Amino acid sequence: MGRPMAANLVKAGHNVTVWNRTVGKSVDGARTASTPAEAAHVAEVVWICVSDTKAVEQVLFGPEGVETVLTPGMIVADSSTIAPASTLEFADRVRAKGADFVDAPVTGSKIGAEAGQLIFIVGGREETVQQLQPLFQAMGKQYIRVGETGKGEAAKIAMNMMIAHIYEGFAEALTLSRKLGVPPEKMVELIQASMIRSGVTDYKAPFVLRKDYSPNFPLRLMLKDIRLMLEAGARSGVKLPGTEVLERIYAQAADAGMKDLDYAATLKLIEQMAGIEN
Repeated sequence: MGRPMAANLVKAGHNVTVWNRTVGKSVDGARTASTPAEAAHVAEVVWICVSDTKAVEQVLFGPEGVETVLTPGMIVADSSTIAPASTLEFADRVRAKGADFVDAPVTGSKIGAEAGQLIFIVGGREETVQQLQPLFQAMGKQYIRVGETGKGEAAKIAMNMMIAHIYEGFAEALTLSRKLGVPPEKMVELIQASMIRSGVTDYKAPFVLRKDYSPNFPLRLMLKDIRLMLEAGARSGVKLPGTEVLERIYAQAADAGMKDLDYAATLKLIEQMAGIEN
């Protein structure tokens, strides 16, 4: 996600320096740094998009992390999907240096990132968010400020919860109807013509009908997000029984060798349990 986001910033005329945890990855038109600190040096805005909470912590506070070069007035924006509680801790450490912190996770998947059509789900101070508006416009089609710091991550994991539940219902419905003799193509046609149609099924149906599970959003990352949901629920005293079941399904799929496929591959697991040959 981060690479096309950076590429769109370059296309919009911004001066961009990039750093990637995988050595050798670069962005045309951007300078490549050897450490996070080098990438962030004298920058006005530091934008992070990595896989999990631990990775964000390393980028910010590791031995050659961004914290070492933070100065008053800088803004750190994080588009990773991480724990809301960790976001608040990171924001406090960044603000202790006189900089500010905005959580801005995204929705739109890899295709949306490449097309500059992401939606940013933003938590942070209103005045800081306003300063980032030109960058949001370069990388996405919309940003929605949902509240103060940490609220962007809270809204993102809640939204991903809905995505996972909607897709699981779709996968189980396809499997049951197929077992009862309804062709998957006809079931999809019915779904798309009725009140149960959704953006999730519209997006995923063409892929699953041709058994294409190449990763737009890897299953391992959705499993990570499901565990963030359960952690947030436990912290806030909210029971999430359906999500507990989802965690078991995704963990089983990951153990079955599907972790690097798209999360839509949970359909393969449901079909296997039903005795359907793929």
